[in-house]
Amino acid sequence: MRWFLVSALVALWSLAPLRAEDKKAKDADNQPIKVIQLNRTDPVSYEKEIEPILVNKCVFCHSGPVKEGKLDLASYDSLMRGGKSGKPIVPGKAEESRLYKLCAKTQKPFMPPKTEEPLTPEELALIRLWIDQGAKPPSGQREKPKVVLSGLPPAVQPVRAVVISPDKKSIVVGRANQIHVYDAATGDYQRSFVDPGLLGPDKQPLKAAHISLVESLAFSPDGKTVASGSFQEVVLWDFEKGESKNKLTGFAERVVALAFSKDGKLLATGGGAPTEEGEIKVFEADSGKLVVDIKNGHSDTVFGVCFSPDGTKLATCGADKFVKVFELPEGKFLKSFEGHTHHVLDVGWKGDGKVLASAGADNVVKLWDYEKGEQIRTINAHGKQVTRLQFVGSTNQFVTCSGDQTVKMWNADNGGSIRNFGGGGDFLYAVSVSADGQLLAAGGEDGLVRTYNGQNGQLLKTLNPPPPPASPK
Repeated sequence: MRWFLVSALVALWSLAPLRAEDKKAKDADNQPIKVIQLNRTDPVSYEKEIEPILVNKCVFCHSGPVKEGKLDLASYDSLMRGGKSGKPIVPGKAEESRLYKLCAKTQKPFMPPKTEEPLTPEELALIRLWIDQGAKPPSGQREKPKVVLSGLPPAVQPVRAVVISPDKKSIVVGRANQIHVYDAATGDYQRSFVDPGLLGPDKQPLKAAHISLVESLAFSPDGKTVASGSFQEVVLWDFEKGESKNKLTGFAERVVALAFSKDGKLLATGGGAPTEEGEIKVFEADSGKLVVDIKNGHSDTVFGVCFSPDGTKLATCGADKFVKVFELPEGKFLKSFEGHTHHVLDVGWKGDGKVLASAGADNVVKLWDYEKGEQIRTINAHGKQVTRLQFVGSTNQFVTCSGDQTVKMWNADNGGSIRNFGGGGDFLYAVSVSADGQLLAAGGEDGLVRTYNGQNGQLLKTLNPPPPPASPK
């Protein structure tokens, strides 16, 4: 007994310096931001000075399909409305405004979180002065804020996209700004796609696929090409070589949705800046030539795109709560479907082309009769946002994933639940299922991808992030 006590004391003594060091680092993270005074009397401009701060530091967690605390910072109006903790701003009183206190690190939870760069004293002072001046709205003379991409912190590794190859041999994962390829049978990491010409904010080579997050992925039907969407760009990769074949640019913001037509000839993209016109574009997959740029399709970000089985139509959905269908190749508007009470985050066609399914941030899936233009039924699918939806090949079955950490399979004909896939550890953003329904993969905020037997729901493998490359000696 005496030996045990002595050993325990020695162990505690050896850990003391480490704990003190950890505590010192933690205390540094928790220190309030230095308060400085701005020597100015002219009014602070929301659109020129405040909005760029929110876009660069806050909008990642407070816009689109993910809004921490139900607080949407994508526009002035949604900012002033507030979230589940109430209105974050008291005009004229910065010291009483929750937004200011969280950013200043004088009230928890601190914003941005510790995995992100905190506000500088100058940025905090601007926000304080803007609030004290009455938190005035945009003047109407809007100047689009310039977004400066910075490197992603190592701790930020969310999986926003995952796709299974048509032959079921590989799984491609979009993790942070990386694209990783895994052996589907063993779960072993095989390789990464790297753009050799990519430079980071410090102008040094960046070993990644994109500078910003990989928001979307799609496999061509022949399995030869992988498309990846990120901030203002789409890259087409040669799957076997892992090399970039083409880069599509000219996008206003993030490209959060990608889909190949069944014959592989066309690639559709969806995205756009929050609260602005949604972007819908269709390209020739081989040449990258723009076929159609659908204007005024949605009044907000487009989160889902899907070709009809015969390739003559494109279904889209967005933050404006609509599902819409356009004729190809002209891009002519055909029909719209309204009924969701929140953002519509994904859309899919049943194999017969007669039924559409849409997934919403209102936690439901809606099934629509395309010919009649009517809703068939609503499925109370999940406890949080239904972030992605995919039909199983040409069958009547489809899978969904959600922020409630679950993946589910459904019958589109009767709305019934077929099976659940458990084991998710965090908010799920991405799901993919093989055409025969035998293999399923899902990933999310924890950076892990879990694979399942689609026939019985059994968890097969967990695809972990690969180890970082060794530093040169």
